[in-house]
Amino acid sequence: MVMKREKANYTIQSVSHALDILESFTRTEDELGVTELSKRLALHKNNVFRLLATLENRGYIEQNTATERYRLGPKTLQIGSIFVEQRECRRQARPVLEDLATRSGETAVVAVLRGNKVVYMDSVETDRTVRAVSRIGAIYPAYCTAVGKIQLAHLAATDIERLYPEQALNALTERGIKTRDALEAELRLAAQRGYAFENEETETDVRGIAVPVKDFSKKVIAAIGIMAPASRLTDERLEKAGIIRMLQESGRVLSTKLGFIAPAIGKK
Repeated sequence: MVMKREKANYTIQSVSHALDILESFTRTEDELGVTELSKRLALHKNNVFRLLATLENRGYIEQNTATERYRLGPKTLQIGSIFVEQRECRRQARPVLEDLATRSGETAVVAVLRGNKVVYMDSVETDRTVRAVSRIGAIYPAYCTAVGKIQLAHLAATDIERLYPEQALNALTERGIKTRDALEAELRLAAQRGYAFENEETETDVRGIAVPVKDFSKKVIAAIGIMAPASRLTDERLEKAGIIRMLQESGRVLSTKLGFIAPAIGKK
């Protein structure tokens, strides 16, 4: 019988020491020297120096050239901001998703872009018997999903080339996008109309539509969308039932909750 080992048994000591260094900095002690850290962590100065050099190289630590002491680097702020952003976005999104699912009669989702993939943070399913199922926690290639495409559509062309350096793309279904050129064309269309589609590109008979979500910085930080059986989420229903309008309204509501202030009419 194979015994399950405790997670603590997998701890890598050097990684643990690096985290100890990061956790040594506080609001009242925002700069620390090698000697001070060596004594506090009971580590040899050479070990502390090597750990600091590694952290500095990755942007988690920086050195004050005037005092030669160390402090937290900009990467820690970036990581912390992502954590806060995700928690706040999900908290604010929940009532918006519930309202959207009720009014549209379809499953509502919110997802964030992470590299060239999307992570589904939350979802509210419709109570219909036949429906698109929740994807909470699921990770998909961004170019296969509506929530991914609309976020990609707001990136610079150089970012798209960096995320997809190869021309060929691995489609998940027969209807999926297969080349970067095709993706770029669809992203231009999505940016122009303000929403993106997913046409049976992740699962057969599942269609989706999504709009961007912005925060106080005016940057797109997530996407909110609707998923449904393709046979039900037709172009005709999207227009006549006002699904697109509902979704756009939900996107504006969530963006406002996250601090986004829409420019006044006539102003950029």
